[in-house]
Amino acid sequence: MAALTLLAPDGTVSHAALNDSGGYARPASALRSRVAYAAAHVVPKAHADNTPGRPADIDWDSTLAFRRNVYSWGLGVADAMDTAQRNMGLDAAATRELIARSAEVAREEGGSVVVGVNTDHVDEQRISLDRVIDAYREQLHFTEEQGAGPVLMASRHLARVAADADDYRRVYRAVLESATVPVVLHWLGTAFDPELAGYFGADDWQTASAVLLDIIAENPGKVGGVKMSLLNAESEIAVRSQLPDGVRMFTGDDFNYVGLIGGDPAPDAGTSNSRDVAERTGSSREDAVHSARGRELGGSDSGHSDALLGAFAAITPVASAAIQALDAGDPARYREILGPTEELSRQVFAAPTFYYKTGVAFLSWLNGHQPAFQMVAGLHSARSLPHLSRIVELANASLALEHPELARERWHGMLSLNGVDA
Repeated sequence: MAALTLLAPDGTVSHAALNDSGGYARPASALRSRVAYAAAHVVPKAHADNTPGRPADIDWDSTLAFRRNVYSWGLGVADAMDTAQRNMGLDAAATRELIARSAEVAREEGGSVVVGVNTDHVDEQRISLDRVIDAYREQLHFTEEQGAGPVLMASRHLARVAADADDYRRVYRAVLESATVPVVLHWLGTAFDPELAGYFGADDWQTASAVLLDIIAENPGKVGGVKMSLLNAESEIAVRSQLPDGVRMFTGDDFNYVGLIGGDPAPDAGTSNSRDVAERTGSSREDAVHSARGRELGGSDSGHSDALLGAFAAITPVASAAIQALDAGDPARYREILGPTEELSRQVFAAPTFYYKTGVAFLSWLNGHQPAFQMVAGLHSARSLPHLSRIVELANASLALEHPELARERWHGMLSLNGVDA
């Protein structure tokens, strides 16, 4: 039986049996029980100058083929968002081209695509609220012209200049007034971007969520969904229960998605205590208690969350198979398939969480979706070999390696290149 070589943080080597793939089948028809988007990454040309500060030089064939593969599994694509290295290497020109190309692929494949709308094409660090509004509108109008669904991302510019919650209400009111189609509002937590502290006018999620809900209520018909990425399941459940009819909750919680999507407690809800969660996210112990409690509360109401997850880009066939099980009325099979991937996702998104893109690209490479383990701005160097080894181990255990022998060959080659006898 083939074996995987694994590398521990102290440099010791161990071995694990290489599992077969999950053997999952692509859906014969559209997924019904949940709306699910995989937040996709970008693949640079392997020979390009992929170093910090350089413009993104994208391998469009590999990048768009990745999106076609996501569509083939019945999932939608969330593009030009933080997984695609917005504010971490994807420059404004590359962002616009990505949105246009991705929207074209969605039309060709008959898939659903939503894309990030932000203010990040403005170079100045600090701008007025009026300029924040104008910057949002410029990207919003471009997105609508391409035929993609807009996701109104959290703006660093707005976080820097907003004095209070009323400033957030004013900006979102003006931008939503300009929208010609319903948008998804994106609440990105500080584990993903520390510059967004105090977003929606408060540091605690209870106060901030009240402002978010006010914005939705004050702009009827303009908001089609909310994506919450706080890594705190309790906050998501609380907001979800208060959303008006017709507004979806898209979980962006890459730690707790199994229970949030399923609508019942995750099968491994008791396996991570609050200290574990705090160490993984870099969050406070108080926030971690909320997160652990949130997993316990995953089925406390009759609702569920839909999905807009970077994790689903890393485990697309597994995610599709799990939702197909829900479509078939088999929630136990859903948990059997998807449950083991949550530990993998927690490793990919471990602190510092904003480097999770490295794990997504690494798994894409292992699974044969790109020719090289390269990333825009040199971000492929953001994780250590032992960290990547743990990803390999957990991907193997959760049947997320699509072509196990290929993954083994590529991983062992990487180890050998770095002086580890595989």
